[in-house]
Amino acid sequence: MRLRFSRGVITIAIIVIVLAVAISVGLYHLLKKAAPLAVPEAHCTVRTPDGELYLFPEQAQISATIAAVAARRKLPERAVVIAYGTALQESKLYNLDWGDRDSVGVFQQRESQGWGSKKQLMDPVYATNKFFAALVKVKNYRKRPLAEAAQAVQRSAGGYAYAQHESDAKILAGAFTGRVPQAVHCWYPPGKSPVPQAKATEARKQLAKALGSTAISTKRRGWLVAAWSVAHAEKYALSRVGYAGATWSNDMRLDGWQAGGKSGSSRVELS
Repeated sequence: MRLRFSRGVITIAIIVIVLAVAISVGLYHLLKKAAPLAVPEAHCTVRTPDGELYLFPEQAQISATIAAVAARRKLPERAVVIAYGTALQESKLYNLDWGDRDSVGVFQQRESQGWGSKKQLMDPVYATNKFFAALVKVKNYRKRPLAEAAQAVQRSAGGYAYAQHESDAKILAGAFTGRVPQAVHCWYPPGKSPVPQAKATEARKQLAKALGSTAISTKRRGWLVAAWSVAHAEKYALSRVGYAGATWSNDMRLDGWQAGGKSGSSRVELS
């Protein structure tokens, strides 16, 4: 009698385990098919031959702004790498309204040190321009180690810390300067209403604030504009960016840019 009872218990236990596994497997495949529901948070991926990074939209927008300001000032990619290394250490690429003493913004610049008013420093375009204006005055900054060049601008208590961000800074620079095409891909939860054309117009207006002219003179500049646009897609409710025969769409099922579309290389199409 005891033996039959034990076998019954074992049989029931086996059935429960099998059912649990079956339910778990089914749930796993269901979640895979419903990826947009399972991953509701907006995010960006940056991929270049140097590596891959994951960013939140604000970080991507700041990165795009830094690259655009550098392009307007006709600065080399090394200047962009130094700026990214600095911003990653100071704010993790966020526009902070707080910091040590009166430090604020992307580069944690201080009003009391003559960088500008708090309102000015909270404008990433203004803050980036101030950073680059100081960087170009550093003798041989292009050939100096990142931490050394950044410290000459920032005069931080721990200037050695900038060096640890050089690898990530190079990935960001390759993507957002446009040197590496199709390197920036973002996704955000789409709205229910279609995008008004005014949103694309406002996006171009804000791009011009950082970049100056939005005219496309080279493919590299075109990819810079495309990367900026994708990074700002959530902010301006853009669902599609097209350039040089490739298209980014705000579609969770797509991994990166897709070939096809009617966009040429003389203009970045926004919708």
